[in-house]
Amino acid sequence: MLRQIALHLERAGEPTYRVRAFRKAAAVVGDLPDGELEQRVNAGTLTALSGIGKTTAAVITDAVRGREPAYLTEVVAKGAPGLPDGGPMLAALRGDCHTHSDWSDGGSPIEEMAEAARQLGREYIVLTDHSPRLTVANGLSAERLRDQLAVVAELNRELAPFRVLTGIEVDILDDGELDQDPGLLDELDVVVASVHSKLRMPAAEMTRRMLAAVANPRVNVLGHCTGRLVVGRGRPESEFDAEAVFTACRDNDVAVEINSRPERLDPPRRLLREAARIGCRFSIDSDAHAPGQLAWLPYGCVRATECGVRESDVINTMSADDLVTWAASR
Repeated sequence: MLRQIALHLERAGEPTYRVRAFRKAAAVVGDLPDGELEQRVNAGTLTALSGIGKTTAAVITDAVRGREPAYLTEVVAKGAPGLPDGGPMLAALRGDCHTHSDWSDGGSPIEEMAEAARQLGREYIVLTDHSPRLTVANGLSAERLRDQLAVVAELNRELAPFRVLTGIEVDILDDGELDQDPGLLDELDVVVASVHSKLRMPAAEMTRRMLAAVANPRVNVLGHCTGRLVVGRGRPESEFDAEAVFTACRDNDVAVEINSRPERLDPPRRLLREAARIGCRFSIDSDAHAPGQLAWLPYGCVRATECGVRESDVINTMSADDLVTWAASR
């Protein structure tokens, strides 16, 4: 119940410190020896534990005594203001092809991300932590990525039939090459390629950069193609020849990502309509960096529907097996 509250708070965009308080309390409870939790509830000494405050103690007490915590009832009733229902497109999605964990710049372990996705009715997530060049995001070296693959293999044995597919959000370098060992990329289920640097380079150079990446047979999804941010001070769109890039995506069978993060909503509608007109595939992704953000897919679903994207054009309406087969076909 502590984790459920954290999920609802994240969906509603509540401050990170509040979310962390509930996740911290869940971790503290999980580490207690058998029987100690009930003893502390009965003795009223929960708040003596580091990481348990008055509010989280009340939630724990209600949960242990078989009651739905009043705080959980409150946050569920409040909901996530502005979050649409996603309609038939959301119902058709079976997975999420762009997610992050605390192995790079996400805030939660892989298992928590997987469990949250399962609670949302997903059948799988693709784990796409960052590549090494993005040091500010603790990008994965080849060695760390190999370690992660072993962790995911073990986790999948525990979570079956839910699956964590292996992947990466690999940086598209200035010349269009990919920021990871090519042989290691071959071992992954799905590769998302994104531009994170020199977003203001001239349009002709950016176009060549993106075309080179899309032509790489290891790439399956072109991530947040304009790099824009639409909240706060914002960030303008990268400039490139959209018709050329989307045509290359179509011809190379690379999906154009519909990024659902509220501060991105990338690509903008005019480019999304252009990609649909050209005949691209799409991937509607949360780009979640925390479990509650996995619930942001409706933002992308609504925009996809408005812009004429069909369910059959969206790769994460596939089953996990079909998605992996499709990705490997390149």
